[in-house]
Amino acid sequence: MMSKLAGLLAAAALVPAATFHQSGFQPEAGGLPAGWRLWAARPEIAPKIYVDMVHSRGEPGSLAISGASNAAVYGGWERAVDGIKPGAWYRLTAWYRAEGLSYEPGQVVARLDWRDRRGRRAGQPDYAYRTERQGVWRRIMLEAPAPEDASVVAIQLFLAHAPPGTLWWDEISLEPVPPPDSRRVTVAAINHRPSKSTSAAENVERFIETVEKAVPGQIDLILLPEGITLVGTGKKYADVAEAVPGPTTARLGEYARRRGAWIVAGIYEREAPAIYNTAILIDRQGRLAGKYRKVYLPREEIEGGLRPGDDFPVFQTDFGRIGIMICWDLQYADPARHLALKGAELVLLPIWGGNEALPKARAIENQIYLAASGYDHPTYILDPEGRTLATAPEPGQAAIATLDLNRRFVDKWLGWMRGRFMKELRLDLPVPQPGFEP
Repeated sequence: MMSKLAGLLAAAALVPAATFHQSGFQPEAGGLPAGWRLWAARPEIAPKIYVDMVHSRGEPGSLAISGASNAAVYGGWERAVDGIKPGAWYRLTAWYRAEGLSYEPGQVVARLDWRDRRGRRAGQPDYAYRTERQGVWRRIMLEAPAPEDASVVAIQLFLAHAPPGTLWWDEISLEPVPPPDSRRVTVAAINHRPSKSTSAAENVERFIETVEKAVPGQIDLILLPEGITLVGTGKKYADVAEAVPGPTTARLGEYARRRGAWIVAGIYEREAPAIYNTAILIDRQGRLAGKYRKVYLPREEIEGGLRPGDDFPVFQTDFGRIGIMICWDLQYADPARHLALKGAELVLLPIWGGNEALPKARAIENQIYLAASGYDHPTYILDPEGRTLATAPEPGQAAIATLDLNRRFVDKWLGWMRGRFMKELRLDLPVPQPGFEP
């Protein structure tokens, strides 16, 4: 169970051209298939590995791992692949089936551990987290670039912290793939606060006028603040609440169609007796593409008779997947976490006012882009490291930035944190409400 590359290379048959595929595993010397070995940080936490001739997806024989009732079990199969080119992209694909797991996302580990020719780690490991199920088998996938100085990669397929668990791995491949193209979207977040307005419709026109002046040229997405039909009118929620679709979606739809842009804006929605603080999503053709009802309501909105929403939807656009939070949602960690886990790459935040530190925290901890448009809160656009890409400090301005949704943000010491977030987040631990424990 040597952890240095020298031992790994001595035990492994290196595969040229950084291309590898295997299905149908047969035990050879020591009961292991040629080129494969056991990896564990310490012998006392090593799982039991063996070739199983009963369970397989393709040809007979799969790579099995048993927790063997070991309370601290962590480890599994490892194989070296040579011929890695620094900067080139590779796709890892592996199929597995599992039994006896209590938290599959955290207990099944497939990763690429990059090494240089001297046996030192090159960059940081990349973790696979995207999966799809077919029957009892699940495919797990990862596409990643080889770090600088990498010439060898160890394919590692592990069982983690699952004493009663068993994993079977089959149809394992590593192949070079073209690097992903840039996926750019230009976003404009608007800083505007109408005053002394007489109606919701007048407010909407004022926002459109501001966008016209502040956002010249082509734009992909326009973000307006929370409650654009209420601010500055002196009216109550019920006075401006409307159906969705309704007059505001129709007017913004006309403008979205003329600009060829997506629009997100906060309004107040009426459905029978219920009134919601809602953000609407309009597509480039001017159609209502979705809506989000604010889940976390501050006491002022509750006392004003508003009803909370009960879902965190993610919307597919022509440039990527977006999520929406509204104002007080920011105060709690779970809205942004829900959206990130559902695949949101960019979160839009129509906001009245709030803690200015929290948007950066939400962007960093969930590895998402975040754009905010507010009144008593700054209007800006953040990257997944919490850095400000654009800001609109004065009324009538727009924070405009072009984002590459395919860009990987890699920390020198921590690696690609989006993958680590997906693999390391613990959602299996119960969080009881005080006083309501079972």
